[in-house]
Amino acid sequence: MRLTREGEYGVRCMLYLCKVGSDRTVSRKEVAAEMEIPEQFLAKVAKRLATKGFLEILQGARGGYRLLVRPADLTLLDVVEAMEGEIFLNDCLMLPGTCFREEECAINRIWNRARESLRGTLREADFATLIREESCLLGSGDDESDE
Repeated sequence: MRLTREGEYGVRCMLYLCKVGSDRTVSRKEVAAEMEIPEQFLAKVAKRLATKGFLEILQGARGGYRLLVRPADLTLLDVVEAMEGEIFLNDCLMLPGTCFREEECAINRIWNRARESLRGTLREADFATLIREESCLLGSGDDESDE
């Protein structure tokens, strides 16, 4: 599985909105500039995220995007699957019953374990934690002592 550009942009968009918080409407131009997302592509991405209830799109001169969920309640799995669809590693997991070897196939069980492991890892990564970790990473190079 490889995350598409649209999926990556969806994650970036939500990360920025989670940093800003739900009390502020952020322009499309600001999100695009801060997260290095082409504005026209961002409009498409935001529309999909809005249909999932993660953000609100406000029209007009003071329009933009406003976060609708708490960062602690939003996971990387939520955003990735909103953008990409449910994660499956192969067709036999996505379409049970299509493979005649499904019942005795050892490889099928490995694919399923890998899928569940990936989904579990993404489910554990909520946006509140990601923001805290990113802040620590950004701050780690700024605190050099003058010895």
